[in-house]
Amino acid sequence: MKAIVVYYSFSNGNTKKYAQKLAELLGADIERIDTVVPYPPYAGSDSPVVEQGNREVQEGYCPEIKPLTHNISDYDVVAIGTPTWWYTMAPAMFTFLKSQNWNGKTVIPFMTHGGWPGHVIKDIKANCNGAEFMDTMQIQFDSQGGSELKTKESDIAAWMASVKTRLSE
Repeated sequence: MKAIVVYYSFSNGNTKKYAQKLAELLGADIERIDTVVPYPPYAGSDSPVVEQGNREVQEGYCPEIKPLTHNISDYDVVAIGTPTWWYTMAPAMFTFLKSQNWNGKTVIPFMTHGGWPGHVIKDIKANCNGAEFMDTMQIQFDSQGGSELKTKESDIAAWMASVKTRLSE
């Protein structure tokens, strides 16, 4: 099975870190989702990006994303990683999910969060009609938007090993 890890990451690069680890372990390709218009930097809970992100999530806004370098239709397995934005996935990930045909794909959802996982995994599944799902993962970091890992590294390693084993079967 041909696999790719597709992720959106913001701020500290927490999602990027685990997307890269998963891609390396699986020998998969990797694709980063980027918005055409960059978000303002995160500088604490009073940052303009916090209000902007909340507004975009509430409105169901899908920002324009840069063209992908990989054709997702060429892959059987797509691992999807996103940070949590206001209890769901980042708006850029919504844009990506809505732009793809998920029929016949196996999707591996994972997300990063600061203590409020919300309904990210449920929302990924709802936006990948026709896909089969396996081995979801929620990776928690500190609640201040930092990079202090709260989930046990051994739990993340076990999840990744499980994904690799199931894909090898």
